[in-house]
Amino acid sequence: MNDFLEQVIQKHLLSEIISTSHVSGGCINSAVKISTKESSYFLKWNKAELKQMFQAETEGLKILNNLSPVFSPQVIAQDQLGSKSYLLTEWIEKGRQTPDFWRVFGTNLAKQHKITSSRFGLDHDNYIGSLPQSNKTHNSWYDFFAVERINPQLKLASHKGLISNPIRNQFEILLGKLDQLIPEEPPALLHGDLWSGNFMINSSGEAAIFDPAVHYGHRETELAFTQLFGGFDQEFYHFYEKEYPLEPGFDQRVDIHNLYPLLVHVNLFGSSYLSGVIQTLNRFV
Repeated sequence: MNDFLEQVIQKHLLSEIISTSHVSGGCINSAVKISTKESSYFLKWNKAELKQMFQAETEGLKILNNLSPVFSPQVIAQDQLGSKSYLLTEWIEKGRQTPDFWRVFGTNLAKQHKITSSRFGLDHDNYIGSLPQSNKTHNSWYDFFAVERINPQLKLASHKGLISNPIRNQFEILLGKLDQLIPEEPPALLHGDLWSGNFMINSSGEAAIFDPAVHYGHRETELAFTQLFGGFDQEFYHFYEKEYPLEPGFDQRVDIHNLYPLLVHVNLFGSSYLSGVIQTLNRFV
């Protein structure tokens, strides 16, 4: 065990350590599972300069812990030691899917989305993947989506030379008529980065969600992203709508909502994700 792990363990965990084992920490972080006589924990860390990323994740998890009926891990500590920043949470033990797994997951996410706020956004910014995400609040979701979601990604992609002026012009036209394409909804409490890689089945057989990018947004945006890479059973959507029905025509609006995560992927992973963006723009502009 290296000095960093020993210091974190001594600072936050009083129980005797049985073992530590390296696990996946996502695309950019290092991570270990820490097993003690009393319980198990998940520790991930990175450079000290990325402390704000862990601070934002901590705040997001605390919001979900306090408000959402969907399980998310409890935060034990978030801090910095020397040149490393870190986040320590409870360990999520993998379990077996129960027969009513998708019913409970869909119903509970719908209940989470009923939790609302007076404005779209959040009182602090956070991250989508490793990219900064502005959550400046707006009364209108159309303004929030344009100003805090699409435009920052367009600016970054342009700076990287990944998109052309004609594509930017198409976005300008599309954003100008969002209110004709997307129905109004009250601000909904969103996980913010809900895809199949950010949930798992816990030891109780229920969904556990993690790595959030929490904010109050349009609930269709969350559901659209769950469809982008798959991994969610149709039962999930059936029971979601049974609890909290969507406005008719959602399937026709999915691609508009997914322009944001696609642009994020363009900026993180390159122009191979641009074809999906162009297809949607050509369809609606």
